[in-house]
Amino acid sequence: MRKLALAFSLLASPALATGLQIEIAGEANGTVVIDLFEDVAPQHVAQITALAEEGAYDGIVFHRVIDGFMAQTGDVQFGKLEGGDMRMAGRGGSDRPDLPAEFSDLPFDRGVVGMARSQNPNSANSQFFIMFQEGYFLNGQYTVVGTVTEGMDVVDAIKRGEGRNGEVMGRPDVMADVTVIE
Repeated sequence: MRKLALAFSLLASPALATGLQIEIAGEANGTVVIDLFEDVAPQHVAQITALAEEGAYDGIVFHRVIDGFMAQTGDVQFGKLEGGDMRMAGRGGSDRPDLPAEFSDLPFDRGVVGMARSQNPNSANSQFFIMFQEGYFLNGQYTVVGTVTEGMDVVDAIKRGEGRNGEVMGRPDVMADVTVIE
């Protein structure tokens, strides 16, 4: 009976998103489509999807952008272009709990989307990054949540940051609108 109830609950639960469509504005202008890997990182994909559906990612800046490495965004606490605290961008998360790591064998190739975190592997929350080129030193250290399937040229045009940490000075590029693709 218990197996039947579990099977029914799995069938009755809503399907996870298959991806995100992100409208980017600033030096980069255009649409980026990301295929989310719900089979690889189901908890992370569920969190990103919920935040996107709530509109939490709309208006969030790319606060850390390192040429030849990656572009990071998703700080829904401090990273709003209008009304946020740009001095604190990159230090916040969301009201949701941090997530346990969901490491996989998928490599950090160009276009891969990974979850940002602190030194604690179980601290990913809302921030994520998109790889400009391969970064295999991240393999098995960060959770892979998806890959860019359209608009990598837009990602490549995101305003770069300065210094080793890639802090973006002046007006950063922004995720103007983030939509879940079912």
